[in-house]
Amino acid sequence: MMKFIKHHMASIEGVSLYPIISLIICFTFFIALFWWVFSYKKKDLNEISNLPLNDDDQNNNIL
Repeated sequence: MMKFIKHHMASIEGVSLYPIISLIICFTFFIALFWWVFSYKKKDLNEISNLPLNDDDQNNNIL
């Protein structure tokens, strides 16, 4: 099975560029995610983390 894949991948011109592009995309995604997580406001995080614990009547009426 691997020989079959290797043969077809070797026949594609410029195939060595694909791993570099995928590494750049993955690296960019995780850097952006890292920046988003650490730039999130602590107040908003506390509000979101307490959402399941709130006993508001408005939330109970939905069910």
